Amino acid sequence: MKLAIIGTGKIVHEALFAAEGLENIDITAIFARPHSRDKAEGLAEKYGIAEVFTDYDELLEKSGVDAVYIGLVNSAHYEYSKKALEKGKHVILEKPFTTTYKEAEELVNTARKNGVFVLEAITVLHNELYKKAEENLDKIGQVRIVQCNYSQYSSRYDNYLKGVVAPAFDPALGGGAKGDINLYNIYYCVGLFGEPESAVYTCNRGFNGVDTSGIAVFKYQDFVASCIGAKDSASPSYVCIQGEKGFIRFEGTPNTPSKLHIEYLSDGEVSEKLNASGAVERNMKTLEFERGDIKHRMTQEFVDFEKIISDNDTALADKYMDKSLEVMRVLEMM
Repeated sequence: MKLAIIGTGKIVHEALFAAEGLENIDITAIFARPHSRDKAEGLAEKYGIAEVFTDYDELLEKSGVDAVYIGLVNSAHYEYSKKALEKGKHVILEKPFTTTYKEAEELVNTARKNGVFVLEAITVLHNELYKKAEENLDKIGQVRIVQCNYSQYSSRYDNYLKGVVAPAFDPALGGGAKGDINLYNIYYCVGLFGEPESAVYTCNRGFNGVDTSGIAVFKYQDFVASCIGAKDSASPSYVCIQGEKGFIRFEGTPNTPSKLHIEYLSDGEVSEKLNASGAVERNMKTLEFERGDIKHRMTQEFVDFEKIISDNDTALADKYMDKSLEVMRVLEMM
């Protein structure tokens, strides 16, 4: 797969490192706006990228790439993706997908009309521990509570407090905790359980109205879920799914958890013995999985996307695109 990189920001540096040396991915072009050409040329030299473009239309017409990876500010996702899709290019689109559900729906429809895919670069769905949890979800019985917390003091927050607003803290550019750090939590809920019946978001707002942290509460038919996302403060991060017969807990940041711990009722028998807190002691089994060695949290999604595109796996691509639409509907509910 011949791939072009669109952008030169922090996430693009990470994407280039993550995809470097992957079999069947050949990064042949990079795009930057004219004032960022020097940055693009520096990345091209570092990663052996043959062509640098400052005209996006020219890249789409002349580069000969099969797909583009778009790592621009959130507000630019729709425009740049639609142009590529209309030119018959596959799109790997950095999260969040778009800023509105209407834009997301139009991108997916455009992709399907032109026989290509638009795939959201969200690490949750490409993580081996997420897939292990999915496989073992039935062991914990009826789910009752889901708790997600991704709180990480942003490297840009000190400057924000001084009045220097990076795109990640600019609501006009689609910034904010909801669509950035909390999106990972939302993907665990919507990925494993689908869309909730209702979604309410309560947040702390900065001086320019951006949500610097917040809590989403989802109501499903038989359980509730809370998703905490903070860029203005830090705490241990985790995802915990509580069922009537046990629980599943991801340790570490939700974008790349390090360990999965599962406890579940082994045989259905409940003793009459109470522990010190007054809870009934139950005979539980334990499963533990650790994340394997990975070069970067984004590496596996590039591997997966290359295979989907090369195999023209429409069924799997449709599954991912539909999930992105579900998440966008939930974000609008919030």
